Amino acid sequence: MVASETAASEPAAARDGGVLAAIYRYPVKGMSAEALTAVMLSPGAALPFDRAYAIENGPGAFDPEEPRHLPKIHFVMLMRNDQLAALKTRFDEITHTLTLSWDGDELVHGDLRTAEGRAAIEAGIARTVTSGVRGPPRIVSSPGHTFSDVDAKCVHIVNLESVRALEAKMGVAVNPLRFRPNVIIDGVPAWSEFDCVGSQLRIGAATLEVFSRTERCAATNVDPVTAARDLKLPSFLSRSFGHTDFGVYARVIEGGEISLGDPIKHVA
Repeated sequence: MVASETAASEPAAARDGGVLAAIYRYPVKGMSAEALTAVMLSPGAALPFDRAYAIENGPGAFDPEEPRHLPKIHFVMLMRNDQLAALKTRFDEITHTLTLSWDGDELVHGDLRTAEGRAAIEAGIARTVTSGVRGPPRIVSSPGHTFSDVDAKCVHIVNLESVRALEAKMGVAVNPLRFRPNVIIDGVPAWSEFDCVGSQLRIGAATLEVFSRTERCAATNVDPVTAARDLKLPSFLSRSFGHTDFGVYARVIEGGEISLGDPIKHVA
């Protein structure tokens, strides 16, 4: 973190006043975001259905009977499988039906709870994602398990002012979805989210404790709309700021509903 480009010296109260600008979940790890207008958060949990499913990249080590956190290298992911970004998804949480679209046309749909439905989705992925694969894709899940990049059930927060500051420094537009946020906040100083590590934020009816900055990987180099690998964000962050962090992780410690437009407030 570069001191001249953070609000580290400001009291917490000076950084209040932001709002919740966007909410996203990713039902299948590595696949497209789904925008929400509101969501109920539960203590110690991720957003409902966020990264509830993943795609093993060939023969894998995930055991649904004894689920454990595995590094993302075990799964189809944007860092190596940029074609994944060209597949757009729609997930029905009632039926667990995932619909894949390619270039605006529906490719396939299937109920991820059934062998037949998973096989249909796996076949659709195999036809369209051919780079960086080590074998046939396999949809995996386990009740209550979350396929996060970190070994914690958490919410990923990105500050829109930090995105704007990065755009200004790079001289190009940067889609915030490159950073795979669950929550986008706006109206607080750029980079001030880093100063929240170890503190608590109140968003709507929920309280979250920020526990870590987010180290970025090459997945952010892929445009989430075009699937083009057109930026080198981690290396730019490293050269410009001396680190590759962007965004923060937070645990839900008090549950409740959060909605677009909710105020952001430091509580501890």
